[in-house]
Amino acid sequence: MSWNLSSERPIYAQIMERITLDIVSGIYLPGARLPSVRDLAQDAGVNPNTMQKALSELERTGLVISQRTSGRFITEDLTMVEKTKQNLASMQIREFLEKMEHIGFTKEAIIQLIEQIETEEEAS
Repeated sequence: MSWNLSSERPIYAQIMERITLDIVSGIYLPGARLPSVRDLAQDAGVNPNTMQKALSELERTGLVISQRTSGRFITEDLTMVEKTKQNLASMQIREFLEKMEHIGFTKEAIIQLIEQIETEEEAS
């Protein structure tokens, strides 16, 4: 998957979000070793120092664990991964609801629209 980094926001924050998404979606499994900083930086098309900063910040969250001579690994704490996944989902839903309310939809109308779209997709 391409990295699609934007100059509108700090690059390291976008990298953190991308790696976090990869962790909660199962691309990086709990306990798995992350590629090297240099390899990740090359894949993302960023400076290794920027990648290092993003990974250091992820270590502070606990999602990524550093082992001095072995590299960085994804946490094996499944509760933390699930909690992060729930938080990301909640943020996405809040943003969606806010945008829909700005358009003029009530929460009830949003639910009806979702159900209608789901029914249409099941029929096709």
